[in-house]
Amino acid sequence: MNEYTFPILYGVAVGVLTRLYLLRTDYRQYPTYLHGRTIHIALGAIAAGLGTVAVPAIMEKEFAAITFLALAASQFRDVRNMERNTLNELDQYELVPRGKTYIEGIAIVFEGRNYLVIFVSFLSTLFYLVWNVWAALAASAIGMMVARRFMSGSRLKDIADVKYVKPHFEGAGLYVDNIYIMNIGLPARREEILRYGMGFILTPKNFNARTTIANLGQRQAILHDVSTALGIYRDSGTPALVPLAKRDLNDGRVGIFILPQVEDIEKAKAVIENVPVLESAIRMPGERRWKRRGGSGDDA
Repeated sequence: MNEYTFPILYGVAVGVLTRLYLLRTDYRQYPTYLHGRTIHIALGAIAAGLGTVAVPAIMEKEFAAITFLALAASQFRDVRNMERNTLNELDQYELVPRGKTYIEGIAIVFEGRNYLVIFVSFLSTLFYLVWNVWAALAASAIGMMVARRFMSGSRLKDIADVKYVKPHFEGAGLYVDNIYIMNIGLPARREEILRYGMGFILTPKNFNARTTIANLGQRQAILHDVSTALGIYRDSGTPALVPLAKRDLNDGRVGIFILPQVEDIEKAKAVIENVPVLESAIRMPGERRWKRRGGSGDDA
């Protein structure tokens, strides 16, 4: 044992605890639930070790050891690919699929959380070696708060107002408020839709939000989350009972049509409000126009 033993053990322990804190797995995503979780914990331990060992390596001027961080980046990209491939395979058998945009967002998150573990382990070990264990504890707490902040992004309620509207028919056309959803020809299907269907209107809070909720991947994420949380009244081969989200081209509102098995309006509204805003769906054309008017916009 030497002067680095306890700081390294401490840094690895904090890193693993951070990964456990950030771990969000779902038994509906993994048929081998515990095995999927074990993979992510093991990779978190590797990330913690890399972040921890980097500090003594720098202090001993062993700069070649830092190249392992570059190798770690490529390794964690494999984590991202693993998560993407797993969810893409499972998505083919979902009654309401997540969609590629949602899956890519989940994969990015799994990769990014390993980098947060490296950051927290590095910070904790650095403070332990430079000062003492109490400073390391404070640094660990700050690091975990930073990791928590970066783990969670915006929710749909931050960019749009959600309002319940009962679906109705005008002839064979199904509408949510004044937004056309689809055409239903069979009277039996119309009765089922009127009995089980729910409608919600998403009203964007600004022009940027209008562009974001118009994204097809964002809309599919809403339909998937609601159907997962509340169930869905349909089976394969029933296209008339597929949940849909359509846009009003005049004002940018989005009409959501769902058929949940749990007919609870407040729960459905809460689920929609807490759907994550997908990073790849965020658009800010309003800021773009402002920059151009101010003369600081750049097309590069």
